[in-house]
Amino acid sequence: MSDKKAFLFDLNGTMIDDMHYHIKAWHGILNELGANISMERMKEECYGKNDELLERMFPGRFTEEEKQVMSLEKEKQYQQQFKPYLKLLPGLDAFLAKAKQNDIPMAIGSAAIMFNIDFVLDNLHIRDHFSALVSADDVAVSKPDPETFLKCAERLSAQPADCIVFEDSPKGVESAKRAGMKAVVLTTMHEEYEFDGFDHVLMCVKDFKDERLRSLV
Repeated sequence: MSDKKAFLFDLNGTMIDDMHYHIKAWHGILNELGANISMERMKEECYGKNDELLERMFPGRFTEEEKQVMSLEKEKQYQQQFKPYLKLLPGLDAFLAKAKQNDIPMAIGSAAIMFNIDFVLDNLHIRDHFSALVSADDVAVSKPDPETFLKCAERLSAQPADCIVFEDSPKGVESAKRAGMKAVVLTTMHEEYEFDGFDHVLMCVKDFKDERLRSLV
């Protein structure tokens, strides 16, 4: 990796500890639709675009328009429940400020729709840290496909080998590997051993207060 590094951040579970709220919202909606899914199974399925998730659970049942409507309703429910607890992971505000001070370009690459990315950036007033945003609306296929992070790198004019991806899920870490990027894992939702098979992971951290992260900025 050269000195011209770039930081690419997943959003949910990586910058904010909100995945439990997404899982709970989907769990209620899908079971109302007859999925009869456990909370543990819901955790495993809670990745990728909303329409991809609905298609996995109910193949061919809903039109694209119906999936878009359900997706937006789910996000409204999530935002209402999570907003009182919305905050960055410990240490992230200082980490972002240090990276910006050192002219490290940063992007967000998320499977969330822009409606949710805007919710976080505007309520936490951190939009100016990021030079590029890639949402579910910007890619044909979501993680673990590498398109999200490759598009982030392209928009930052950065080489994939110079990018460090911050992720919380095995699917996201797989996406970074397929994009040819290094990764830092946030263990907000998954245990460290779940990432043992990935040789591109620099470290696993609980939050951004971990002293080892200082070596990156």
